[in-house]
Amino acid sequence: MNYVQAIVLGALQGITELFPVSSLGHSIILPPLLGWQIDEHAPFFLIFLVATHLATSLVLLGFYFKDWMRIIAGMGRSLKARYVDPDDGYARLGWLIVVATIPAGVLGLLFQEKLQALFASPIAVSAFLLLNGLLLYGAESLRKRRATGADRETASASAHSDEQISRISWASSVKVGCAQSLALLPGFSRTGATLGGGLMVGLDHPNAARFSFLLATPIILAAAVLKLPELFAPGTAYPLGLILAGALAAAIGAYLSVRFLSRYFETKTLKPFAYYCAAAGLISLVVLLSR
Repeated sequence: MNYVQAIVLGALQGITELFPVSSLGHSIILPPLLGWQIDEHAPFFLIFLVATHLATSLVLLGFYFKDWMRIIAGMGRSLKARYVDPDDGYARLGWLIVVATIPAGVLGLLFQEKLQALFASPIAVSAFLLLNGLLLYGAESLRKRRATGADRETASASAHSDEQISRISWASSVKVGCAQSLALLPGFSRTGATLGGGLMVGLDHPNAARFSFLLATPIILAAAVLKLPELFAPGTAYPLGLILAGALAAAIGAYLSVRFLSRYFETKTLKPFAYYCAAAGLISLVVLLSR
């Protein structure tokens, strides 16, 4: 990997991590499509991806910093009282995020090695990217069937309302967490899966996106923190310059993405991303299988 490739892959990860199009999928598919001689089996490639994910999670943490301070304070109140007050929106929101994080966290730890083997299979990732497009289209279509004029009016009036998110049930939070688990398969988008899950449990597009971004922060951060010590393990000599260049590009891409998407979903839907993923996955499959 050279510096141009590191910056391109870093920016790609930062942008596509928050767009519902799968950052891992794009990072794995792009090098072989462009003919880049990057060994995706090498430990360095995984460390590089982890570093770019860490940069993305730190941007999300900074973007929603005030919200996280309210959430942490609310959780502190509930721990002190040993009770989650249903009227304490931020306390309830914090525990909903914890509950929704559990499925992907447990499955990720149980199947870590098997899942990592898929990272080096661009053909499998292309197939998952195609399926991600179908998932987004299906979630959007089902949401449209369920929605009524009153739902849309309420959704518009309560955009970006943490109070509305905090009203979903614990079971609904588990459902969103299970949807997020699909993103353990490279090619499925974490944002897309959780956004689709949010829509299916009754959230509107702005609040499903907001919940998705809040939910992404702890699991991406935790995964990065668990893996990054390998960067400084004895006997390793990873090129820190390439890693820092990729991480910086990822941070810039993530910041631009979250600003854009938080406004985009106020009025728009998942369908353009569904069409893109289906087309990108199908084209990648055809190109890679023809070689």
